[in-house]
Amino acid sequence: MSLAGWSRRDSMLGVLSLGALGAWPEPAAAGGQIEEPLADSVRSALSAAIANSAPPVPDFNDTGKRLAYLRWLGAMSDRLYRRKTDFQTRIEFLQTVWYESRRAGLDTTLVLGLIQVESAFRKFAISRVGARGYMQIMPFWARLIGDGDVGRLFNMQTNLRFGCVILRHYLDRERGDTFMALGRYNGSRGRAEYPNAVYAAAKNWTHPDAG
Repeated sequence: MSLAGWSRRDSMLGVLSLGALGAWPEPAAAGGQIEEPLADSVRSALSAAIANSAPPVPDFNDTGKRLAYLRWLGAMSDRLYRRKTDFQTRIEFLQTVWYESRRAGLDTTLVLGLIQVESAFRKFAISRVGARGYMQIMPFWARLIGDGDVGRLFNMQTNLRFGCVILRHYLDRERGDTFMALGRYNGSRGRAEYPNAVYAAAKNWTHPDAG
């Protein structure tokens, strides 16, 4: 089905599909992240990962993969309707999550679960300690690996890129242990509450074509 087709049926399917999700949890800020010293090589690698720009709209050579992506995009659009009622905004957000998560080698379903827990999909969410945006990026990251402009953390792609690059960094530090990496992302390394909340939220975004 075309994106235009999804748009026409949004008002009906969006509400129906989200009925199965239950109540949305209150945002749990990642403000507990610890500002740790970074080796020059790590800082350079993370800065390069943030700076390297590329278009978030995917280009497929394989028809089957393109159709699978469109099925995923349509299903996620329906589920996200209640939080983002504008069709174009919703599609751009999902395209960017899909792109940035794969660019960082992350599970897109897990990233969507993390965003739900962190900000409840609110672009301008701010925690009491200043963590910002969809993935609740702490301002010190803008100084450590960005250009220092904290305001840019409210830009959709910038925020999602920072969040995915940071989570990838934590996964690498934890040698692929998702549970420990999520705890580090939240500043509660080794405790179960936050990883379990993300895992539970991620179940809302599972789909056969998630990849």
